[in-house]
Amino acid sequence: MLRLMMIPILSLLIMACSSGSGVPVKKDSVYITTKSASFSTLPSKEKDYYANAIKPLYQSLLLKSGFNGSILLAKNGEVVFEDYHGLINFKTKAPITSSTPFHVASISKTFTATVILHLMEQGKIALEDHVEKYLPTFPYRNITIKDLLSHRSGLPKYDHFMQATSTIVTTVKNKRGKLVKRRITIKTPIQFTGLASNQDVLQFMITTRPPLEAMPDHRYSYCNTNYAMLALVIEKITQTPFPEYMLTNVFKPLGMNHTYIFSMKDTANYVPSYNYNNAPFKLEKLDCVYGDKNVYTTVRDLLLWDIALNQGSFVSTKTLEMAYQPYSNEHRGTKNYGLGWHLFINPPDPTIVYHNGWWHGNNAVFKRLLANSATVIILGNKFNRNIWSAGKMSSVFTGHADTTLLEE
Repeated sequence: MLRLMMIPILSLLIMACSSGSGVPVKKDSVYITTKSASFSTLPSKEKDYYANAIKPLYQSLLLKSGFNGSILLAKNGEVVFEDYHGLINFKTKAPITSSTPFHVASISKTFTATVILHLMEQGKIALEDHVEKYLPTFPYRNITIKDLLSHRSGLPKYDHFMQATSTIVTTVKNKRGKLVKRRITIKTPIQFTGLASNQDVLQFMITTRPPLEAMPDHRYSYCNTNYAMLALVIEKITQTPFPEYMLTNVFKPLGMNHTYIFSMKDTANYVPSYNYNNAPFKLEKLDCVYGDKNVYTTVRDLLLWDIALNQGSFVSTKTLEMAYQPYSNEHRGTKNYGLGWHLFINPPDPTIVYHNGWWHGNNAVFKRLLANSATVIILGNKFNRNIWSAGKMSSVFTGHADTTLLEE
């Protein structure tokens, strides 16, 4: 146990002494890294230590639960552990390899949000701009780009209203007999069939005007509609289809050669994900909506994304510091949301910046310990709740047990 504690402490001392390395600072009770990372090379003994510490955790947390996917843990931008286990296609028996892309679901939001921030740095958009400035037919007023990024728009959830369900607020009595407001989901008539695009989602809101779940900037409510609209905003500003823009301006420049956005043109090559019982998920109505999901990538490519963010090579570290701030403080707690990132805030511990994902049988973890310069990436295409809890393997970098319960 003493060795488990000493290695992460030694790593932090090495980082602090290296030129240009970021030092955690406190700002508004949130510890974040404010300088771009200039990582020192890991000694081979330290890399071996991490690998040996991770192996039994990998066995107990994932392999014993039927893990089918890929995993990578990194320190200072260097891979200290990776593995590829199982099949990407149960019908053809194609194995998972280092170049096998997975649907990372809501981890996609980290890309959409950061591209918006990149356009902001270029002076092409302001976070306080109203959505209708870029989407003139957008049917709701007084919603800003920042509201979309931070899930504070109050917009209804397209994965509800496009699927013939609706969320309404009703008044009920709680166990004490007190009247309280509750949100419930009800069935509504089916009004859309076929495969939906982002434009279809916008047009559906224009035509049917599903009610807002809250007034803009009134409260946090995680909502995929926000990021589907942000993808349309990016298309309007760049005059380029979102998948093409991301490939040309993000993925290729960063060397993410096995990463792409799934869209209508890819449906003929759709490879299903699988439920826990190996049943495949067929292509469904909402599977072509992007921005909130539909990034397909690998663990190695996600590490390149992590490195680019740490180094401030895509957007500045000053902008990322803003993205890592909590914006939903109406309720006290350790969990919050920034601009495209979940945050776990538990001072005096450094803030954990992360995003998990789920869609059909795909579930994923992208956990970033900025103060430790460490990253945990786990991608699966066969539904397995243990993938989310396996993010706690980050304990090998911090030297203490991880008891956090992060959003699925």
